[in-house]
Amino acid sequence: MREKQLAGEFNFEKNLKGIKFLIGSGFAFSLMSVCVKAIGGRIPISELVFARASISIIITIFFLYKNKINPWGYQKKLLIIRGLLGTVGLFCIFKALTILPIATATVIQYIYPTFTVICAYIILKEFILKRIIYSIIIGWIGIVLVSQPELNTNSNIRETILAILIALLGALMTSLAYICVRKLSSKEHPLVIIYYFPLVSIPFSIPFIINDFVLPTGIDWLWIIGIGIFTQIGQLCITEGLRLLPAGQATSLNYSQVIFASIWGVLIFQERLTSSIYLGGFCVLISTIISMSASKPQKQKYEL
Repeated sequence: MREKQLAGEFNFEKNLKGIKFLIGSGFAFSLMSVCVKAIGGRIPISELVFARASISIIITIFFLYKNKINPWGYQKKLLIIRGLLGTVGLFCIFKALTILPIATATVIQYIYPTFTVICAYIILKEFILKRIIYSIIIGWIGIVLVSQPELNTNSNIRETILAILIALLGALMTSLAYICVRKLSSKEHPLVIIYYFPLVSIPFSIPFIINDFVLPTGIDWLWIIGIGIFTQIGQLCITEGLRLLPAGQATSLNYSQVIFASIWGVLIFQERLTSSIYLGGFCVLISTIISMSASKPQKQKYEL
């Protein structure tokens, strides 16, 4: 009985710690979104990704050296794939944030659990439960609802549609990257997983910078540094949170980023939250919860 009680207390503390990490991740990523939005497209996306990666790799190397951790890991191929998926996803997310309101871009990003289910069906031939089909439908209704205000008010419809598609591509890359993180976290140290992200991002972004370089000036330097620092904190928190909590619970909690981003959008950028955005965000949240709860039995059988 005493052993069960101690095990229960340990699990409670572990879950509480994971919850704190994931809420911290949502908060940090929302501040990263503020920094990207504040730059407002004055600096090319490739430079933002490069700057973010440069700051991240310096901080990560310091902590790897301090803790005497082998930076190269054991699953190098999967680590590189995770870095590539994360890099492409970051390009997409940054681009969408420069065009769409923070709340809209963030909500669209959180459709990624439905992408995870669809990819598992196509690639792994996993069976899709009926409730998963419902969750996909609800999720895409949510995307239509949050996109509607932009399509109705923005005079450049083509640019808006392109931004929405880019945000959806970012969500797809995020879903695949998170699957890699979940797989890697069983053997790799969180700092090693984070290290490979900028290790891939830097050489990936250099060709784009050469063709389209803009020297930052004034306060833009502060926003760029903020992008690097807040993304690094978010990456560390979400990697640790995914290690401590089941994927379904982790994904639902990480949705806190939408709440934080919506608050910053209203307070800092005077963005208006319509009933359509509220309802669309709620639909995406419900879709996320259904998708991840329905995948719990599969998670036990197919450890990600």
